Amino acid sequence: MAGDTTAMRQPEADPDALERLLAPLSDSPSRSAILTDVDGTIAPIVQDPAEAAVPEPTRELLRALAGRYALVGCLSGRRALDARRVVGLEELAYSGNHGFELLLPGEDEVKPDPSLDGHEADAPNFVADLDRSELERVGIRTEDKGAIVALHWRGADNEGAAESLAHDIASQAEWQGLVPHRGRKVLEIRPNVAINKGIAIAALIPARPVDAALYSGDDRTDVDAFTALRTLREDGQLNDAVCIAVASVESPPEVSGEADLTVEGPEGFIRVLEGL
Repeated sequence: MAGDTTAMRQPEADPDALERLLAPLSDSPSRSAILTDVDGTIAPIVQDPAEAAVPEPTRELLRALAGRYALVGCLSGRRALDARRVVGLEELAYSGNHGFELLLPGEDEVKPDPSLDGHEADAPNFVADLDRSELERVGIRTEDKGAIVALHWRGADNEGAAESLAHDIASQAEWQGLVPHRGRKVLEIRPNVAINKGIAIAALIPARPVDAALYSGDDRTDVDAFTALRTLREDGQLNDAVCIAVASVESPPEVSGEADLTVEGPEGFIRVLEGL
């Protein structure tokens, strides 16, 4: 099966295709890694991110997989400790803030990425200078994630007006040397530091002796993780790389376009976990 996944790049949800994709991992769990996004992938999207939670059946599947596979981890735009709270499992590894934070299984201390040194306040200072009354007027909520600040407008009375203001803010941030990143009804302001979910994947995988790895996600940031897995395969560090898109009406088309297979929502991803 090694090297065959490229031929299945076209998304599909056929059970036989899923079984073939998962075989390299399920046949050798002690040499395989399962990595996944959180919100929209294993936790349903909700209007208030603080209320998000992984459903108990999914949590139990992840717990069982953590006992069998070499590495099971979550990569999230949330802070690492918050991602662990949403998932509810200490047995997993967590890469938070799109790779800026690492929380290893059973540990309570988050390890920041060294590249952040000196840039921790760049995004918070920029957002602090924005017109707070204007943000409130259009219904944009700010979320302090340490080195990253997120601007949310899901549920705003006029999401179009909020998105328009977010677009202007993104342009300002870019002009000031920061990195704006758009997601599903959210704009993140990030420091100009070279890190993303792909870099986080490249750091996590070599930490364990694995030959095959799977990553699943539903947003643009997850495409970086797909690319990283395939690069590791091309470089000979992995024999097999499986990329699963978790689709919804809000998912950018490039996620499914870059995936080996697409499933519908967190409910569809349960079939992947059961197959593993």
